[in-house]
Amino acid sequence: MIYGYARVSSKSQAINGNGLEEQINALTIAGCEKIYQEQYTGTTTERPQFNKLLADLKEGDVLTVTKLDRFARTAADGSRLIAELLNKHVKVHVLNMGMIDDTPIGRVISNVLLAFAQFERDMIVERTQAGKAIARTKAGYREGRPPIPVQKKAAAVYLILDEHISYRKVAKITGISKTTLVRAVQTIKKGLTKNIIIGRNTEKYVELLHTERLIDKK
Repeated sequence: MIYGYARVSSKSQAINGNGLEEQINALTIAGCEKIYQEQYTGTTTERPQFNKLLADLKEGDVLTVTKLDRFARTAADGSRLIAELLNKHVKVHVLNMGMIDDTPIGRVISNVLLAFAQFERDMIVERTQAGKAIARTKAGYREGRPPIPVQKKAAAVYLILDEHISYRKVAKITGISKTTLVRAVQTIKKGLTKNIIIGRNTEKYVELLHTERLIDKK
């Protein structure tokens, strides 16, 4: 059976042949017997109709789309999906590219997609490395997560030791991980840095938390 899939992610895509009506017309002309369609925005990645279509596909079926980006968000995503479908002996027909199946021509198209996927991954790595190289030239650069302010960590320890608030609750209201909190409390208990819980900054921070009703002591 020949299945079609049409998708738009916004009203602005209803141009250049990307509108649902245009896609459905093209899929109908291509001989699709059943067409799944849906619209979703950039705020969600859920595609219930596409997932239903994948579940319905059986050996010998054909999945048809007008363009590769109608069912794949990236070249890597497209390559993965195509490989999975070919393993199920399902052909993929991308109207602006051709039929992708287990034939010499189909394998060439698949290899081109894989090449683009690798190129895409390499470009992401290259941009990441270039960004880090530029950042390293700036004063105060530190790779990894930024350090937690001493006053903030001190206030968190104060809440646990003096206010007797649970690790879980303190982690939630301060954004500091439970692991970090446990380590800080252990350090304080060992007497290695007792001075960090003394000072007006810490007291003001705790007072602010109470004022903003971020802590329910009941």
